[in-house]
Amino acid sequence: MYHNRPHVEDIRAMKKRGETISMLFVTTPDEAAAASEAGIHMLSIEGRFFDAEMREAAGDCFVQVGLPYGGWGQFNGRALAIAEDYLRAAFYYASLGGDCFYCSASYDIQKALCDNHIPVVGHIGLIPSYITWTGWRAVGKTADEALALWKHTQKLEEIGVFAAELEVVPDRVAQFLTENSSLVMLGMGAGKHADAQYLFTEDICGYGKNHKPRHGKVYRNFAPELERLQAERIAAFREFRADVDSGGYPGPEHSVAMDDGAFDTFTAQART
Repeated sequence: MYHNRPHVEDIRAMKKRGETISMLFVTTPDEAAAASEAGIHMLSIEGRFFDAEMREAAGDCFVQVGLPYGGWGQFNGRALAIAEDYLRAAFYYASLGGDCFYCSASYDIQKALCDNHIPVVGHIGLIPSYITWTGWRAVGKTADEALALWKHTQKLEEIGVFAAELEVVPDRVAQFLTENSSLVMLGMGAGKHADAQYLFTEDICGYGKNHKPRHGKVYRNFAPELERLQAERIAAFREFRADVDSGGYPGPEHSVAMDDGAFDTFTAQART
């Protein structure tokens, strides 16, 4: 199956040909399998959700595995802090079939991954793990901020990063960065000129609990059905609890029968 999946060179070729890439953030095998069946090009899966089952469900999708950053997640029970930590995590997830690895750590750590021939995806614009420096807002609306984004892009390219999540930046700035860099720009709220259009499954399916971003678009509203299913789940659990309390479960039909003679022989021998 590995050789049926795209490689980095295939994703880069799509950028060169001007083909827009579809990308989804998924958290369950069912979501991954649906994305694969629908022909989605790329998936983003956090390391804590990525395992052999998820890789199998993702089919021929090119999978970006998110490496946990500092206190945002753990790998093998510890936060990732130094280059060696990130290398261990990346090689582990690669062994499970990860195709590239999101890393928002420092340039030196990203470079260490690149120097070990690991396909790295950086982050430009609104970076959640750096949110204390910017707040939840678009980044790059002033000339100074846009220039800082361009310099960041150039630095990522210099150290060998092959792609970057381009999040909540003005569409004109996104177009400039996309057209003037070899990085594959994975746009989320970055307008139509990014190389990829990247959304969260929870936004597409309408069951997100968090703030709905400006760039989010609901294609189906699963929320009422999921609420109904949860209510039915709770009702079933309550009925089970009541059945256990009353002795109604288990009944004879739920138990394994034994011939009387065999049981009598067993108890007689057990007591000798």
